[in-house]
Amino acid sequence: MINRRHFSLATGAAALGGFQLARAQGDTPLVLGQSAPFTGPAAQLGIQFHQGAKLFLDQYNAQPGRRQVVIKNLDDGYEPDRCAANTQKLIDEDVFALFGYIGTPTSMAALPLAVKDKVPFIAPFTGAMSLREPFQKNVFHLRASYNDETALIVKQLTHLHLKKIAVFYQNDAYGKAGLDGVTLALSQQDLKPVALATVERNSVDVASAVKSIVAARPDAVVQVGAYKACAAFIREARKAGYGGTFFNVSFVGTQALADELGKGGAGVMVTQVVPSPYNPANAITREFSDAVKKAGAAASANFSSMEGYLAAKVLTEGLRRAPGKASRDGLIAGLESIDRQQFGGFEVSFSPKNHVGSKFVELSMITGDGKIRT
Repeated sequence: MINRRHFSLATGAAALGGFQLARAQGDTPLVLGQSAPFTGPAAQLGIQFHQGAKLFLDQYNAQPGRRQVVIKNLDDGYEPDRCAANTQKLIDEDVFALFGYIGTPTSMAALPLAVKDKVPFIAPFTGAMSLREPFQKNVFHLRASYNDETALIVKQLTHLHLKKIAVFYQNDAYGKAGLDGVTLALSQQDLKPVALATVERNSVDVASAVKSIVAARPDAVVQVGAYKACAAFIREARKAGYGGTFFNVSFVGTQALADELGKGGAGVMVTQVVPSPYNPANAITREFSDAVKKAGAAASANFSSMEGYLAAKVLTEGLRRAPGKASRDGLIAGLESIDRQQFGGFEVSFSPKNHVGSKFVELSMITGDGKIRT
């Protein structure tokens, strides 16, 4: 886990270095604005995604003749009001695009501002359908939706004849998006959740939720929350005697969840929307792993940083394809021209009518030694 003080100092120095390099080349850098949690119970999601994106951009900016692309990141603590204020600040500062926002409630707070000012809103770390429908010309999603993730979870469980499924979810737009996905998938098999329970955002007060869900004796619990709350629920449910299986959607932050649970993470399942950062059979994993090794202590390999790396890679491909000088409209046109393109084995496809780049979902499992197996 990355020390937050060191992260802040390192990113600040790195961003400054990027600006200095840009000035040395006589160019004004393209600034991406990111509001994300860098403190609080969801901090590792923001830290890891940002770290992966910066890892790619450091490589990109090192190539001669390229206009620099840098990220200005602001901490929102995973709180919508702070995210909205950060977003307005970034728009007022005329950032080139908004990039890598973390979470549904925060992204929902930022979306109207981005749409109003026609600022590209690229690769939010959320699978909520409410950010995808209705279609917005300036919004691009890299990852599959929560409906895609929960459909795979329900398919896996019912295939194993496990039909008594409970849902533990965060009491906000994110949790509701995941719950809707589970409910939809179950309804297609004439099933309903056997129990529902919630936790407040940025809280680990799970006692009531554990009591109500354990009492229903479900075969499995689908969790739609952040890593600290989900880890707390797993620990307390097991203390209460629950012996079933736990499934999480990707937003939980797999490595962060594994770190929180330690040996207690064995057997916990998590859906993933990007290729495994640990499987060298994937070309993108080999590329990413090499970049992590070269960065040393400044980077670490996990699913969240892999997503940040891929998001930055796809964004710069949109820039490369943009007609004429760099502009917001040009970036949108460039991204829309990406059609079934392989990024090291990860296929991304946009069009003027489709701004969801991937539907890739697979299951992973946390092992007793804290590793992730896919």
